[in-house]
Amino acid sequence: MCPTTSPSVAAARFTGRSVAGERPLSGSLTEVTLDDGDTVMVKRGDGAGAARAEAAGLRWLADARTVRVPAVRGGDERWLVTDRVAQGRASAGAAVRFGRDLAALHAAGAPAFGAAPPGGPEDAYIGLAPMRNVTGGDWPSWYAEHRVLPYLRRAVDARTLRQAEAADVERVCERLPELAGPAEPPARLHGDLWNGNVLWGADGWVYLIDPAAHGGHRETDLAMLSLFGCPYLDRILDGYQETAPLADGWADRVGVHQLFPLLVHAVLFGRGYAEQALTAARTALRRPG
Repeated sequence: MCPTTSPSVAAARFTGRSVAGERPLSGSLTEVTLDDGDTVMVKRGDGAGAARAEAAGLRWLADARTVRVPAVRGGDERWLVTDRVAQGRASAGAAVRFGRDLAALHAAGAPAFGAAPPGGPEDAYIGLAPMRNVTGGDWPSWYAEHRVLPYLRRAVDARTLRQAEAADVERVCERLPELAGPAEPPARLHGDLWNGNVLWGADGWVYLIDPAAHGGHRETDLAMLSLFGCPYLDRILDGYQETAPLADGWADRVGVHQLFPLLVHAVLFGRGYAEQALTAARTALRRPG
């Protein structure tokens, strides 16, 4: 079979329709109109297996029948074709519903911390950064070994962080068993839940895109959602707490859960995020055990 070489060819191949037009939205994302008037989104994966990992993540989230995600129309190692979400405006009512649905998504669970979605590769991605889905038995040791420390080492190797500074993050990892709060079962995470991956649909529902889905701690998704701000975040949390109350002290643990995305951003974008990670680490270290 000839390799797919363009968004239009990918759309035609995976939908079985002819293409009427296309509109590039970024270097990797294109909106393609089909001959029946339907519109799909075609994304080119930025790394080996990235498209396959994203497709598996979307299907795994959809299987929970909770939070809405765009339907996967098809894909391969390089291309992913999904339905287009017609976007509307954020609202308090949609936010509360989203919070309830997100709680239900997390409760759908995962086989283990670090478990990849069915059919998803072990070597996946979070944004443009590689992310390995390796399983572990308890959250504190898994989070330290497979989420925090790999990006900390990369940041030090790139001289974005100095080794003396990295020691503060390493101390947080050592103290994670006492800082992590009550033990919780593995949750089904979106995994890259920042505001840019939250779409407020014209139908009044919230849709999630671009997952880095895996089994993890549910507070990690919520901490990432608050990291860059999100409309009606307080109402999202209200809906979440109504459905599945968070363990006492969860607000004090937000910085611990933000270490992972902050270090990923430090690796990708530089020193400013490294300084935020250090602030989060030092704040956590001031907490009593």
